[in-house]
This record gives sequence, C-alpha cells and structure tokens, in this order.
Amino acid sequence: MSWTDQLGNMLKQYTSGGAAAQPAPDVHAHFDQAVQAAPTSVIAEGLTAAFNSDKTPAFAQMLSTLFNNSSGDQKAGMINQLLSSVAPGALSQVLSGAGLAGILGAGKTQLTPDQAQKLSPEAVQQLATHAQNSNPSIVETVSSFYAQHPTLVKTLGGTVLSVALAKVAERQRQG
Repeated sequence: MSWTDQLGNMLKQYTSGGAAAQPAPDVHAHFDQAVQAAPTSVIAEGLTAAFNSDKTPAFAQMLSTLFNNSSGDQKAGMINQLLSSVAPGALSQVLSGAGLAGILGAGKTQLTPDQAQKLSPEAVQQLATHAQNSNPSIVETVSSFYAQHPTLVKTLGGTVLSVALAKVAERQRQG
C-alpha cells in the first residue's frame, strides 16, 4: 500500500484554503500519521511550504523557536546548515552581525553542540535572516533537516502543521 493510500481521506481536509486559518483539532495527530506514511522528502516539501507561507511566522522566527526547543546536537545541526549556506568570505561578517564573533575558531565553519548551546534564539534569528537573504535555498535545506525531527516541528503549532499538511495533500493528489 502506498503512502497516498495510507493517508487516504485524512489529508482532504487540508486541501481547502481555510485549513491554516483554523487548524483541525487533531492536526498534531494528522501530522504524525503523515510523517509515518509519507517519504521524508514529501514532509520536507511540506515544511518548505510552511516556512515560506504568509500564513505562518517568518522563517527566521520559526527557526528561532525550533532552536529554542532543540537538543544540543539538533541546535548544532541546524546552525551548521545555516553557516554552510553563507559564503565563506561573508561568514565572519555575518557572525559579527549576529553577535557571534569569536564563537568559531580561526578557519572553522562548524559549531559543536556545546558551542551551539551558547547561542541565543535572537542570534539564531539574525543568522537565519541573513542566510535566507543570501541563499534562499537554505529554506529547503533546513526543511530536509527538520523533516527528520518531526516531533520538534510540532512545537511550531497547528497553523504551521496545517500548511505543511496542505502541501503533503497536494503531493498526494499528484501522486
């Protein structure tokens, strides 16, 4: 049985435009079902749609929330995704602008979980804004990362999950 068959009618309620405005009471359970049945790449597409939606908070704000709720390893993973999207020549400028000057040693481009734990959500938001402005594809990269951490995504709330599920429903119709 394909993932589209497994999700059946559940996703139909997310195909109308009002789903994000008024999330279903069981949107968290529906998201869990989708994560269990659909390929990770489809979940990532849903997250990309949510991160880019005008119905949800700004990308950087959502990343700050995810960062705040993450483990040290998850924080480092996400920050390192952001850092890798910034051109090497601009990295020190970006880090200084986000109040992170000196956090990376000379020539280093990756944070450890301990270093990531020291970052404030505000610094992460600034870094995410810059990363998105300099490399818009970072949204897809971060979406793929968080598709592997769906429990964490649920901390963003029902509207974000509804937008993501609407994209999954769209893929189901195409499938």
